Amino acid sequence: MQRKAFKAAMVVALASTMVGGAAVAAYSEPSDQNDYSYGRDDRGDRHGEIRNVIYLLGDGMGRTHVTAGRDRFYGASGRLNMERLPYVGQVATFAVEKGTNKPALVTDSASSATAWSSGVKTYNAALGVDAYEKRVATLMEQAKAAGFATGNVSTAEITDATPAGEFSHVLLRGCQGPSYSDAACLPKNADGTFEAKPADSTLITPVAEQIARNGTADVILGGGLARFEPDDQKALEAQGYQVLGSFGDAALPAQSAASQKVATKADLDAAKGKKVVGLFNRGNLTVETAKAALPAGAPEKSEPTLSDMTTKAIDLLSKKNKKGFFLQIEGAQIDKRSHANDATQTLGEIKAFDDAVAKAVDFAKKDGHTLVIVTADHECAGFNIIEKGTFTNAEAAAPPTNTDAGNPANNGSPARTSGNVKDALRSTGPVNGAGSKDPKNFAPATFRTPDDAADVKDGSPEASLWLTYLSGNHTGADVPIFAYGPGGQRFAASQDNTELYGKVYRALFNRAPQR
Repeated sequence: MQRKAFKAAMVVALASTMVGGAAVAAYSEPSDQNDYSYGRDDRGDRHGEIRNVIYLLGDGMGRTHVTAGRDRFYGASGRLNMERLPYVGQVATFAVEKGTNKPALVTDSASSATAWSSGVKTYNAALGVDAYEKRVATLMEQAKAAGFATGNVSTAEITDATPAGEFSHVLLRGCQGPSYSDAACLPKNADGTFEAKPADSTLITPVAEQIARNGTADVILGGGLARFEPDDQKALEAQGYQVLGSFGDAALPAQSAASQKVATKADLDAAKGKKVVGLFNRGNLTVETAKAALPAGAPEKSEPTLSDMTTKAIDLLSKKNKKGFFLQIEGAQIDKRSHANDATQTLGEIKAFDDAVAKAVDFAKKDGHTLVIVTADHECAGFNIIEKGTFTNAEAAAPPTNTDAGNPANNGSPARTSGNVKDALRSTGPVNGAGSKDPKNFAPATFRTPDDAADVKDGSPEASLWLTYLSGNHTGADVPIFAYGPGGQRFAASQDNTELYGKVYRALFNRAPQR
């Protein structure tokens, strides 16, 4: 099945999603469900009325990621910008197994994105559908249909799970584009065969095609240009979008770095449209530590930072209409570099994300009608701060690789091109085996902090911040949540990720979601 075959049916299906918004959900009201008012307080609520919601997501950012970022950049007595917000809580993140309500204790980014954007638990890899493959409406679709301006910003490919969760519906998150395949878009049955194609063809339409045609987000900034083709640009421009860069040459059967032109920070700075799409890398954006080390004139130097994109998105959306806006912002590389067990790059991405938080809060303080929420979709890799002078044993012959085939600028140094292999000499299974007392086994990464003497260097035994990872994958740990502005007190709780949907919905519409 080719991508052209989806178009007509998809447009009709997407329109019904945005207008209807009546999907079955697992969201349940908290105990204060009858109180939809937001009172005045001294922590960001000057006027009470919420017009804008900025939802910032540090992908893979657990509580220890936040603590490590604080220690690294501000010292033990300092605070990250997100930690300065007045309301603090925690979020449970589990998913469910496909076709059931049985908990899957460790979520992926797709099921987590569906939880907060639609209020339902679903299976890992699903976007915008419940555990039974039924489409569910998203907050961004509902906000757009109600007349709010909308925006979606990420340092990942904009078709990746977290941003895609707000403006697409697919059975498998790998169905990103540019072309369709059963392997990427259809789940498998127990016998290994592919499921039958669903009656709703949107659910097997590549995310890139959906984004280019559904008009759900007015401002779209991130990476992933390689996922799009010239007809996607044509579809966007027909809807009034200002497309930065170029999606390619329609005369070519397939697009490449030679035919496509990534957008640049200069393009972003000059953008003035009410609807803007800017894709600044053919894959994920470049991690900040790698970008800083590149020579002047390197193409990656022209990429905007997450702070740059945040500032511009807020500027464009706040000028679009008087009703208000809903903006989602993802710092994606915290997760991606945690998967790689690369502490240096992980810390740099935490700082870059936290700098974007500061931009959002600065706007909210001046505006007085903006709710800012900062959280994560899940924890990644069991990031740990360990006692100085101790060691770790990851039960493997080598930690995960730290190379990124999609963007070599994201590679760690020194390179680890192989890994994730069990070390039979040191492990007999889930417990430590022979060699666990050898301090040379997986010595942790060490970093200086502002509390260290001036001559202490990163990587030295004298550095006070010692970091290690438990694995190369996600964990089931709860994640932190911080909030500022009117209604922020509702997030100062221990809550499930599906509850975030209802709380943000009420912030935008001042009523509980109607199901």
